[in-house]
Amino acid sequence: MDDSHPLDLLDYLRVKGVVRPRDVEAIGIPRKYLSRLVERGLAERIGRGLYMAADAEWEPHHSLAAVAARVPHGVVCLLSALLFHELTSELPRETWLAIDTTAWRPLLGPLPVRVVRFSEAALSTGVEEHIIEGVPVHVTNPAKTVVDCFRFRHKIGVDVAIEALRDCRRKRACSNDELMEYATVCRMTNVLRPYLEAVA
Repeated sequence: MDDSHPLDLLDYLRVKGVVRPRDVEAIGIPRKYLSRLVERGLAERIGRGLYMAADAEWEPHHSLAAVAARVPHGVVCLLSALLFHELTSELPRETWLAIDTTAWRPLLGPLPVRVVRFSEAALSTGVEEHIIEGVPVHVTNPAKTVVDCFRFRHKIGVDVAIEALRDCRRKRACSNDELMEYATVCRMTNVLRPYLEAVA
């Protein structure tokens, strides 16, 4: 058996973090070598179609990287984005992920994901890219996240949205102008304005 592919693949896993079989094939290595690394205990299957080196250190936001690797067009939002920006005391059991209103619902197997649908404008505005475990992860920025929380307050709770707004103001994570900018995009100005005035 040719051992060069597994060793090359292990180096690739360590550099990239989380990989899919198609990523491996794209660099000219047959996907069967992923299974061989798992059999040897050198790699781990962390989800359906997701692999990483067994000796890799998991980052605090590992679940975000795992989801983003499977749904690269998705955007981490709401409770998961609040946690990423340290604007909540909530610990969501699922990764909250926004996708386009017309996109197919992703099949993520064992990965716990809560999917919400955003319009194209809401999905493309106020989004940052962060690299987690070598994977590009799209996350709504603090101001957009707070506005989204008020927009989906019936799903996550008004108290969570208000706490996020207070934490955002206290930590100076964004300005009122930024909040109102995204509120305009999401047609939430009339809803958000009274809360802004209350926490001023």
